[in-house]
Formats: sequence, C-alpha cells, structure tokens
Amino acid sequence: MLDAEKGFREEWYAQPLSKSGPVISMAVPSSYNDITQDKDLRDHIGWAWYDRLFYVPSRWQTDKQRVVLRLGSAHYNSIIYLNGHSLTSHEGGHLPIMADITTKLVYGKENLVTVAINNTLTPETIPQGTIVKHNDPSRYPPGYFAQSYNFDFTNYAGIHRPVYIYTTPQTFIDDILITTDINGANGVITYNVTHGNTMIGPSRSGEVGCSMKLLDNEGDHVTSAMGCQGTIEISNASLWWPYLMSENPGYMYTLLVAVSDADGNLDLYPQKVGIRTLGWNSTTLTINNKPLYLRGCGKHEDADIRGKGVDYALIVKDFSLLKWLGANSFRTSHYPYAEEIMDMADKEGIMIIDESPAVGLSGFDEALMNKHISVMQELVQRDKNRPSVIMWSVGNEPKSNEAAALNYFRDVVAATHTADPTRPVTCVLNLGLLDLAASSLDVILVNRYYSWYGDTGHLEVIKMQTVTEFSEWHLLHNKPVMISEYGAGSLPGYHMDPAWTWSEEYQAELMIRNFEAFDELRSKGYFVGEMIWNFADFSTPQGHTRPGGNRKGIFTRSRQPKMAAHVLRYRYHNLANDTLTNSQAPLCFTSVLH
Repeated sequence: MLDAEKGFREEWYAQPLSKSGPVISMAVPSSYNDITQDKDLRDHIGWAWYDRLFYVPSRWQTDKQRVVLRLGSAHYNSIIYLNGHSLTSHEGGHLPIMADITTKLVYGKENLVTVAINNTLTPETIPQGTIVKHNDPSRYPPGYFAQSYNFDFTNYAGIHRPVYIYTTPQTFIDDILITTDINGANGVITYNVTHGNTMIGPSRSGEVGCSMKLLDNEGDHVTSAMGCQGTIEISNASLWWPYLMSENPGYMYTLLVAVSDADGNLDLYPQKVGIRTLGWNSTTLTINNKPLYLRGCGKHEDADIRGKGVDYALIVKDFSLLKWLGANSFRTSHYPYAEEIMDMADKEGIMIIDESPAVGLSGFDEALMNKHISVMQELVQRDKNRPSVIMWSVGNEPKSNEAAALNYFRDVVAATHTADPTRPVTCVLNLGLLDLAASSLDVILVNRYYSWYGDTGHLEVIKMQTVTEFSEWHLLHNKPVMISEYGAGSLPGYHMDPAWTWSEEYQAELMIRNFEAFDELRSKGYFVGEMIWNFADFSTPQGHTRPGGNRKGIFTRSRQPKMAAHVLRYRYHNLANDTLTNSQAPLCFTSVLH
C-alpha cells in the first residue's frame, strides 16, 4: 500500500513538488486519469499533488487590493497551501473553493500554490463509496485494496475547473440575491446586495452606498436605482423563455451593481438577470404562467482524454446538439455542473434540474444529513440567480426504502426550501411506490427502464407498465410526475431487424414504445416531462456489463448521432409545436431526419 501521508509528513507543500520527487506535467482544468499512458495514474485512489509558481504585481499591494484565489472545483477532498502555509480545505468535488490571500502573498516576487486532492470515497462522503481491503496473501499482495462506488460512472479526479486569482477593492460586493416576478406586461426585479470590507484602522468605509444600472441584452440603458436593497419594475419587459417557447429564448438583462464607500473604493459587478416566474401545484409546472412540459436528457460531464475537465468547445457542441434535438432541458446528473455550462444554459434558454452529488445514498444518519444539507446550501448559493435553474434535485436513486430515509429527506428538502423558496425541490427515485422520500418532494421524478433491466426484449409491455406505475405515483402523492431516465444501450453501427438488444433498432423502438406511454400520461394532466438516459455515451468503471462504458447515449461519446437521436429529434420538435402558445406562430420543421 502506498504511504498516503508521506506528502504531508515530508511537507511537500513547503517547496516546489519537483524538489520532493519526480513530477509530470498536468493540464488544468482536466481529470488526470486519462491524460497519460500510466495505468496506475488512471486507476489511482488517494492523494494527488499539484503546484504552480506565479507572480502578482506590487501594484496590487500599493493599491490596497483584496486578492482572492478561486478554484472552480477539485474532486473530491482538497487542501490548498500558499507559500508553504495551509490556506483552506474543501470536501466535495463539484462546487467552488475560495480564499482571501491578500495577506499571504509575496508581492512582486514568486509565490507557490499547492493543492493536494484525494478522490477516496467512503460511506461518510457524498457521493458514497467503499474501500474494500483484500487480506488473503495467497491471492493479493500486501495492503491491496479496491475502491467500489454506489454509482455507474467513472470517478474522475483532479482540478476539473478553472483556477483564478482576482482582485477587488477593500470595500467589495460580497453577494447579490436576485428574484423576479411579472406584473401584467411588466417585469419586476428584486435585488439585495451585501458588501464586505477588509480595511484595518480608521476609515469612513461604513458609509457604503449601492447603485444599480439595468441594461438590456444589447447593452442599452433601461433604468437605474439606488440602494443596496430594492425593486425595479420594467415596462413591457422581455421575459426569459425556454428554447422553442419564444422567438427570443434566454433573454438576459444585465444589472450593473456598484458598491462604493467614502474612501473612494468602488466595486462593480455585472449580474445577469432573466425575468421569469415559476409555479407548481398538484398537477402542473408553469413558467411565466404557461404550462411547462420538459423535453430533455440526462447528461454527464464526460469526454475523451479530459474526463470531467471543462472543455469550452464541447460545451458549445453539446448545446448545439440539444437545440438540434429540440430539447428544452436537462438534468445535471449526478452532480453540479461547471458554471460555464450553466452560463450557456441561461443564454440559450435551456432549463436545468440542478442536482447534488448525492447519488445512491444509504445509511441516512445525522452526520450524513448535515453534510447533505451543507452541499445543498452551497449549490443554492452558487446557482440561485440563474433563470435556467427551475428545480433543485437533492439526489439520485437513494436507498430511500430504509426507515431512516423518511425524516432524512424531509429535513434535507426543508433546508433546501429554506435556502431557496422560489423553486420546487425533487429527488430522483427508482425503488417503487414504497419509497419514503417521495412524500417530501414537490415533483416526483422516477427512473424506469422497462424492457431493458426487466422484461428484456419484450417491448410490447412498456406502455402498460409505464402508464400503470406513473398513474399510481400521482394517485398516491397527488403531485406532478415525470420520467427522469428511460432508455436502452446500443452499439453504434450494430443493426438487427427485427430489433434485438444492443442494436440501434432496439434502442429506437424502445423509445417509440415509451412515447406511446408518455402521450397517454400527458393526456391525464399530471405528467410534466420526459428525459432520456443518456445524452451521450460515457465512461464507467470497468465491468463485464459495460462494453467500453455506458452505451445508452443517443449520441456517441464523440457526439455523433445514433438512430435514436433522429427519432428523438422528430418527437421533440413535434412536442414543441404542440405546446406553442396560441399567440405565437407555429414553427415548422422539415427534413427532420436529414
């Protein structure tokens, strides 16, 4: 077994890592697993170390700037050092890590930042995993262990999102909270700006003022306001609409927030704002008072070579494909996605079910619940102002038939509502009608793979089984229901007629049988959406049931369409035409299979 504590015991963070032993170059952002030809690095479990030398200008000190280090995410457990001193730590692999480094820098000279990252998952982490130790010396070498997971995707590790150093004045914008509403033809923006201060000694910084300037999507001035809290009403406002519900989806204003003090400090931040309302009751979701039907996909942050690392070209490609499909939504299965992805969703009018990394949870003790609540609070804090986020998901496929799950999910959902009362809260279920989490949710999301994991090959039973179960969910809980995963695996280029499992034909025919069920459920008035699993093939742990990863994608991992993508495109564009409001001209789509 490797000496897990060696780097800490020998204080690798006190000097460049190259002075402690051999190092390799590593791209940031990226997962480290697939970058090299080293199997041990690909399969590594434990601590990995990064470092970087950098300079900051002396002017920052002269100008009394506050300096902040920000990592978009590092998976899973991270400890950050600056110039040999512990700076901060963070548990969880998908949300930002920030630290004020103003007083810890050497200005005008070389600085060293070191990050230690551990990807080990245990029953106490979110998501969970287990370290399995093999103690039979006749079959395994000394200290041999393996990591097992409660989920079916590769546990990529590394610094997955950009790392920045930025500055602010000593009086600075600490947070902005935006809520929006509609008043007839007018849009209403309510804002609350909080500010911070780093000054030591006499100053007049307590005399802090805020001003707002609202710009339209072309940068033209709309209106202004004074005060750190307030409401702005815009006549004949342009609303934020989802893709294919408007000729101008994803409309965004910019609220230019300014905070200043009597000492001359001025901080500016351009906060994007999409004006829209959300509503929900026992049967319906609404946006801007219009009924909403979700047409979407489950996704993953996953790509060849870079793993879960942010890839700007891939983000643009994926949204291009979502729009080509006619999709209006996706779920961030099974963890919060990069802010660059969320920015694109806001801009393009693609709605998001924003999911925590709590996948496959079990145990449900108080310590896990407190950690889960903390994750949800971090997620809400990051994404609270995004118009694209229409629902929070506290997890995916928990073992919520365990008795402790009832109070556990009641408290996690309640804490999420406290953090943000403006959006519905859900959890994606798969254990059937005895699930104890369901009673706490606003919308029931269920994963079902009829004729794939059960009754394999028998496509004729899909409609009956799907309609029966989802009708029972609504009857039992009197809440809107939707299917959050369904589908089948297919190997690109494998064809069988009549359809046979793993062929492109079987995947497509399974989808069509599901569509028949969804249409009947839609006619009942409480079925609010469908999301296929998955947008694209993705990497999984090695196993005899996964030929090169999970093959349920309607696109290959390299984003080429299978037959299923064309079938789904035809359906989603037809659904979009069906749900257009009467005041909008119908959109016509021709050569859909082109």
